[in-house]
Amino acid sequence: MTVGVRKRKKITEAQYLKMERASETKNEFRGGEIYAMTGASERHNLIAISTLASLYGQLRGRPCRVYPSDMRVKVAATGLYTYPDISVVCGPVEVADENRDTLLNPVLLIEILSKTTAGYDRGEKFEQYRKLPSLAEYLLISQIKCLIEHYLRQPDGKWLLSEYDALSDVVELPSIGCRLALADVYEQVAVVKEDGPAWNLSSAQETP
Repeated sequence: MTVGVRKRKKITEAQYLKMERASETKNEFRGGEIYAMTGASERHNLIAISTLASLYGQLRGRPCRVYPSDMRVKVAATGLYTYPDISVVCGPVEVADENRDTLLNPVLLIEILSKTTAGYDRGEKFEQYRKLPSLAEYLLISQIKCLIEHYLRQPDGKWLLSEYDALSDVVELPSIGCRLALADVYEQVAVVKEDGPAWNLSSAQETP
């Protein structure tokens, strides 16, 4: 999802939740301000569905739950409320209140990058996500080229970045015991090669 411009003057957390639960659209809340979240592109949706399906299949029968972008996440330490593209919780699910629509303890968060959100997702948003004690892994998936950036929290609290940019690559996700193949993530998606024409990832053939 793309985060747009601020919608109104500063409000309280309680006011945001009241409005958000009555709203037909999704809005991010940070620093006392609301930011509208716009719709996603076709590529974004295809990547999200393929990634969600892969994780769901691997997590079936296990004490983990995978959620799409309709599930809100709160970073208690900063007051951020947002909608990650994919969230995974393992073990007991912690929620903000009886409405059970806001997660507090995701172990894995995934964002699908766009030109307008890439800087925010890598920067300020990840800075706030890192305040989640439960978070062990963070994935950034490009929808323009074949690239996944994988951040893994180390025992000393630092984050290790690994990049995957080939269809034959497989990302290991130790926090949830899953593997994510780039060929599955980018199935039916055409992205741009750095030095040539578009690459149809579903058939691994160049397109004119």
